[in-house]
Amino acid sequence: MSKDGNGPQSAYSPKVMQLTKPVKERADAARNRASVLEAAARLFREHGVDNVSMDAIAAEAGVGKGTLFRRFGDKAGLAVALLDDRERELQQAIISGPPPLGPGAPPAKRLAAFFKSYLDHVLEHLSLSRMSETASPGARYRIGAYRFWHQHVSYLLNLLDPKGDAEAVAHMLLAVVGAEHLSATTAELGTKRVREAVMRLVPKSSH
Repeated sequence: MSKDGNGPQSAYSPKVMQLTKPVKERADAARNRASVLEAAARLFREHGVDNVSMDAIAAEAGVGKGTLFRRFGDKAGLAVALLDDRERELQQAIISGPPPLGPGAPPAKRLAAFFKSYLDHVLEHLSLSRMSETASPGARYRIGAYRFWHQHVSYLLNLLDPKGDAEAVAHMLLAVVGAEHLSATTAELGTKRVREAVMRLVPKSSH
């Protein structure tokens, strides 16, 4: 495929989007889900993610604790659900949105646009992202959205350097924008320095 940005530069199967596509549910279940997510988002915003219990969320949402635990499992499950809509919006922008995030721009510009947008997303929801990614060892890599990000970055890296190990390099680049890493580094260095450092790591041309 050409590297000059002419023509489409996305090659994602519709199955990739299915990883985070919401499932159809009964009307009452959908109402309960919406109530829980609204309550969780409100309490997390007002008190901080670490200071809100599942019991408090159930009470605020007006649902039984059993319903809450069966549906979401724990606070990490709630965090994943709260982030899901935002992640799907970013996925859709990558697949069919305007360039440079979407198809039509040279791969280096698309790569830079992705990391800028991804940083915006994670830093805006840092506590939730951190919880969803660290709920258990390796949790981040089992989230469907991570597989999408990795596929996208690998695809663009391969366009930049077909002889390189795009899959491995994609994992390494995505590691520096993990929520746990960003939590520690922004606390020490500040958000501006971290953003600038990450963007310096993003490849800007073929090797």
